[in-house]
Order: sequence, then C-alpha cells, then structure tokens
Amino acid sequence: MELPARFATEGIAVVIPALDEEKAIPPTLADLESLGLLASTVVVDNGSVDRTSVVARAAGARAVPEPRKGYGSACLRGLDFVRREIPGTRVVVFLDADRSDDPRMIPDLVAPILGGQYDLVLGSRALGRSEPGAILLHQRFGNALACGAIRAFFGHRYTDLGPFRAIRLAALDRLEMADTGFGWTVEMQVKAVQAGLRIREIPVPYRPRVGRSKISGTVSGSAKAALKIGWTVAALRLKAFTPSRESS
Repeated sequence: MELPARFATEGIAVVIPALDEEKAIPPTLADLESLGLLASTVVVDNGSVDRTSVVARAAGARAVPEPRKGYGSACLRGLDFVRREIPGTRVVVFLDADRSDDPRMIPDLVAPILGGQYDLVLGSRALGRSEPGAILLHQRFGNALACGAIRAFFGHRYTDLGPFRAIRLAALDRLEMADTGFGWTVEMQVKAVQAGLRIREIPVPYRPRVGRSKISGTVSGSAKAALKIGWTVAALRLKAFTPSRESS
C-alpha cells in the first residue's frame, strides 16, 4: 500500500485504547512510525497487567493511564490528553491496538477531512477485504443488526461499527461523547447523524488480531457488547423524542 506523495501529518493525532496489548502494540506503532505519526500517537493503557505502557513509551508513543475500565473511558481519556498536550490537533484518528486495523490506511481516512469535504470518515470492514478468521460470524450478524437499527431509527445507512475512524476534532467536541463502554462507536455514529455531520465510509482491510479478543473472543464478551450497543441505540432514539427542559 503506497502512501500519497505528500502526506502531511501536522494536525493529526492518533488515539489507541489498549488493554494487555504488550505483544500487539509494537507492530502497530511501527506502522505509525512509518507514517510519521508516532510523536502524536496516544496509547491509553486501560488497566493493563502487562508491559503495554512500557513498550509504547519505548517505541516513542505517548502512554497515559486510564484505570477506569471501558473502551469509551479509554477514548475519553485519550481525547482529554490530545486537547491538553497536542496543540494544533485538527483531526483525531481512533484505531485498535491489536493490529487488526491497518494504520497505513490513515492517509485515506484523513484526506477527505483535511480537504474540507467531510467531518467523519469511517473505515468499513464490510466494504473492504477481511482476511479469513478476522471477523467471526456472530460479529457480522451483530454488526448488521446494529447498522439496520440505526438506519430504521435515524435514517442513515452505515455498513459497519468498526473502531477505525477519523473525525474533525471541532466536530467531535460538538457530539459531547459520554459512553464509557462498548457503546462508544455507535454513540459517535448516531450523534454524528443527529448533528448533521458530513459522513463518509471507505473500504479498509481487516486482519486477525494479535492475541485473543477481550470482546469477540468469548461468548460472554460478545453478548455484553451486543447488549450495550443495542441499549445505546435505543437510549439515543428515546432521547431524540424526549423534550428537553429548555424546550418545554
């Protein structure tokens, strides 16, 4: 995969939630180093018991702790760090630490935002090519079900709820993100529709993760994630029809 001839990294920050990813984080960070993004990469250690933070710092990334468990908690902590410590950030990229996402797709994600055409660009695994075993059957089913619910309730057709995405920081601030768990990605996508953000999906490749998934790797983890995502969609739908005190 070739990079654009002029890929400017200024104004781009990368947030990577990580939990016990000591083995997976080095190749992920190596890909980011090849893009020139390592100095503005924030690895949020979400309570790891291994050397995730040590390895991330040794590679040259910023490593910050977030002891409150939850994917959303880690993302919120990373955003807080970006706002305070990486001035001039215009676009924030989110990706997983397990190397299932390919960081070399970041130029394709951020270009439509820096060019002024879009506010949120999502990497769609459904539109791209997934390697064998990268996405399990129950993941595909749950993903399709959630995307169908968003289309039915909010009128926007998504193909994926994957974590790999780029968003204009000013637009993200408008969304007032709050979810601290697995509902983070769907909360962003629903609120982006509600806020009238300019949204695009692009195909991205997807690889089997390094190590075992904390979510899809177990039946209980998959069930909890599915329930959380479903609950988040339903709660946002209900909120959309509940008059606020200001309008009453």
